[in-house]
Amino acid sequence: MVRRSGPRGGAASGTYDYTYDYIVVGAGSAGCVLAARLSEDPTVRVALVEAGGRDRRQEVRIPAAFPKLFKTAYDWDFTTTAQDALDGRELYWPRGRTLGGSSSLNAMMWVRGHRDDYDAWAATAGEEWSYDQVVRYFRRAERWAGPPSTREPGKQPVHGSAGPLWISPARDLHPLSTAFLDACTESGLPLLPELNGPDHSGCAATPLSQRRGRRWSTADGYLRPALRRANLTVLTDSEARRVLFDGDRACGVELADGVLRARREVLLSAGAIGSPQLLLRSGVGDAEDLKALGIAPVADLPGVGRHLQDHLSVPVLRYAQHPVTLTGADTPANIARYLLARRGPLTSNVGEAVAFVRSAPEVAAPDLELIFAPVPFVGHGLTPPAEHGVTIGVILLQPESHGRITLTDAGPAAPPCIEPAYLSAPADLRRMVAGVRFAEELYGTAALRPHVGGALPPCPKPADDAGTEAMVRALAETLYHPVGTCRMGTGDDAVTDPTLRVRGVEGLRVVDASVMPNITRGHTNAPTIMIAERAADLIRYGDGN
Repeated sequence: MVRRSGPRGGAASGTYDYTYDYIVVGAGSAGCVLAARLSEDPTVRVALVEAGGRDRRQEVRIPAAFPKLFKTAYDWDFTTTAQDALDGRELYWPRGRTLGGSSSLNAMMWVRGHRDDYDAWAATAGEEWSYDQVVRYFRRAERWAGPPSTREPGKQPVHGSAGPLWISPARDLHPLSTAFLDACTESGLPLLPELNGPDHSGCAATPLSQRRGRRWSTADGYLRPALRRANLTVLTDSEARRVLFDGDRACGVELADGVLRARREVLLSAGAIGSPQLLLRSGVGDAEDLKALGIAPVADLPGVGRHLQDHLSVPVLRYAQHPVTLTGADTPANIARYLLARRGPLTSNVGEAVAFVRSAPEVAAPDLELIFAPVPFVGHGLTPPAEHGVTIGVILLQPESHGRITLTDAGPAAPPCIEPAYLSAPADLRRMVAGVRFAEELYGTAALRPHVGGALPPCPKPADDAGTEAMVRALAETLYHPVGTCRMGTGDDAVTDPTLRVRGVEGLRVVDASVMPNITRGHTNAPTIMIAERAADLIRYGDGN
């Protein structure tokens, strides 16, 4: 059942103290998976704690409406520090604060990444995290709703067919997105039959976490079916303040109005910002930094909050020659078409097609992504576009720059300090410039040239690399993929071990994007769900799953 206050429901009266076998902190992409999978065992009691409220707004369901959730009660509304390499700008970072977490307000792009991503994880965290080992957990999550999925040679179909998450092709792919794919093939990129095979070099329409034109979050796929179980309690509007310890063993979680006790484990699924923030507030982190804030160290783990990586994106905008884009798509007629048939432009996830390319011939695997949107998408879509236009977003997939999450003070209400250190590694800017040049070439192809005009403000058309660098510094924004701040591995800088246990303490794991040793060449929602599926097996069955 979903409770809005204490575990016994109704209005909270004073403090409470309640005991569960597992406490999951964060009902996002990973937390909903964990709560659902662990509660399949009727002999255990599971509590799922979510700082936000219910996912009730209609904009959660309508795919094209996701920017309308930004800077609302459904969003943590984070801001980074001033970024020196981005003209001193402080960047807005939306993160989901509701059931389903960021899977309830993202662009629904289901992109696993490249084989090399997971094989690199295996080098850090063990063979069980290699591509050949984790692919079964992707399939376990998926319920593919498209044409019959192709098979890898001698193996199972690429997509799973019986999982909780509906994964679908675009309901009504925009003709301009088809033109973008034609432009990619004209430029020599292969059109992929499956974007989620082991090597996604090439272009394809984007698979989506949708069911019949409606967003399908982890709250939809995992949590709602599990709510029928008497052994699962969900606490909404309940922000965790810190993890409680008995010696070096995690024994519970402190909330604003009481305490939850854990017989077995506390599982942090609060994301790449929230999980390290909770660890630090609880005394797990760099001991000297903690002491300076007046926090008594429980475990000296300097890696907590470090190794922050994110995908940086810059838009390359062009005017559209004809008024056929998604600009002004929320007309009464289109709204009616969506509500009656779940068809039309409101089923669009905006980023309808993608290409994965290399910044140079010698690069072993794609290090750039190009996302096509049949609408001007700038400033997170918070301001509706006034003109008809299109966007190719250039994304740096393998940044060499690493940042950090720290505390501003020890108080539970204090916002985190987010320092992504974007473009602090010089090679990152060079590769983004190469990506912008590739996007401009695509606009000049026979497939796209009849549909686009000149540069659309605020995006200029730079004459040289110096001008392109200035454009990147002025316009680049997050693609919403922070990872790595509780990275798993066996080295001294690892926060979690290969089974996702927090090092130096007992009864505590982190299960979310923060444990990724390196960011993937794709989007991070699918791998986060995969991590949670594997974590559920590790918790239930141990290392021999």
